[in-house]
Amino acid sequence: MRLGLRSRLLLPLGLLLTADAAVTSWAARAAAADAEDGIHSQLDAVAAALTEPPNSFPLTPPILAKMKRLSGAEFVFTPRVGEPVGTLDPLPRLTDNEELELNGALYRIRRLTLPAGHPNAGGVLAVCSPEARRRAVVRRAVVPPLLLGVAVAVAAAGLLAIGGRVVSRLQRVKGRTEAIAAGDFRTLPVPPSPDDELTDLANAVNHLAARLGDYERQLQQTERLRVLGQFSGGLAHQLRNAAGGARLAVQLYLKDGDDREPLEVALRQLARMEANLCQFLALGKPPAAATSSVDVAEVLDAAVRLQGPQCRHAGIRLQWTSPGPIVLAGDATQLGHLFGNLIGNAIEAAGPGGAVELTASVDGGRIVVEVSDTGPGPSTDVADRLFEPFVTGREQGIGLGLAVAKQAADAHGGGIDWRRENGRTVFRVVLG
Repeated sequence: MRLGLRSRLLLPLGLLLTADAAVTSWAARAAAADAEDGIHSQLDAVAAALTEPPNSFPLTPPILAKMKRLSGAEFVFTPRVGEPVGTLDPLPRLTDNEELELNGALYRIRRLTLPAGHPNAGGVLAVCSPEARRRAVVRRAVVPPLLLGVAVAVAAAGLLAIGGRVVSRLQRVKGRTEAIAAGDFRTLPVPPSPDDELTDLANAVNHLAARLGDYERQLQQTERLRVLGQFSGGLAHQLRNAAGGARLAVQLYLKDGDDREPLEVALRQLARMEANLCQFLALGKPPAAATSSVDVAEVLDAAVRLQGPQCRHAGIRLQWTSPGPIVLAGDATQLGHLFGNLIGNAIEAAGPGGAVELTASVDGGRIVVEVSDTGPGPSTDVADRLFEPFVTGREQGIGLGLAVAKQAADAHGGGIDWRRENGRTVFRVVLG
């Protein structure tokens, strides 16, 4: 069970207030009972002294007045025949009622019939105890715990107000820290008062936000420079190789103009240069919507033909058997980049003397294409980030090929993943 800070502050005071209320109630009942018993005991002793033989004496007004001063009670004596006398003025004719209100004062009555042998035998002595006397005793017992309860209640109200302000300020600091965690490094306005520990905490959070903002800007600048250097180096390497290959092919054609194959090689090299630039320009842009029917098998055939000369030159075995038409509503250019990147990466990973295998099938209404190679697989430091832009395990790689491949697979309602299986690296593409 989670208790908020305000509840934790108020819980001890609430328990104290409840305990004080219980003690006050108990003290009131105990004091009332004690006062009742004390008054009755005192009046019993006075009544015994006035009425019980053989020490009884006539109940005259002076005697009753002295007994009033001694006991604090009022006395009214009604003879067997005659008018009542006593210390109450005016003198009432008392009945068997237990309480009497006279002149705004309330009395509790105890009637005693004087026994035989008493000088006033047959008469009735009424002992009238003032109710205010009993209430004063109860009040003296109840007031201290009652005042304590009031003090605790006032303290609880003050603590509630203070706790509300503290919790509100803590919630603002909490919201600011959550914003910092989300990347918002703006500083929090801090009121000049009160100047306390929470103000110090808010200032510390502001200082942290400012430092983190500076670090983020420095990191972004450093990362931009790093990515720019990595991309420019890799792209320059790719374009230099392709341009060099195209130049050599043109030179061969000029040397022997009867053979058209050098021109076709030059065109393929220029196409590679164009593809590298297109990958960079297309990265991060929303893919074009699928607008036509594409035979995936034909796209794979074209990609294999483009890579065939390189495989023959390096002695790489490229295995592919077309399963026949596999039609998909999509973009042929994007799918060409997707499979061209996967096959090119597999050829480079397999290396001279290695093997690359392509398969295509339909599984549950979805097209599955797998490209596997006998290479050692991605290095552990990039294995979990292969499909992120500018992540590559090759020294001169750009790190865009797999990112573009993933973007194309996602645009065609599928996805791409990879695994190591039986000593081979397998990239699996699902479309549709």
